[in-house]
Amino acid sequence: MADKKLRVTLLKSVIGCKATHRATVRGLGLKRINHTVELQDTPAVRGMINKVYYLVKCEA
Repeated sequence: MADKKLRVTLLKSVIGCKATHRATVRGLGLKRINHTVELQDTPAVRGMINKVYYLVKCEA
């Protein structure tokens, strides 16, 4: 499981979102709209993605 990756892309602006959701997006490493990062597929990362599901797109 350690070698599995997830591609996460920020699709919507964090303006107007809760501060905790904004912090979660930054914690995922996303900085701007359409910015994509590759992250390890761990339960912690999946939980963060789940929290801000309405802002991001996730691909396996």
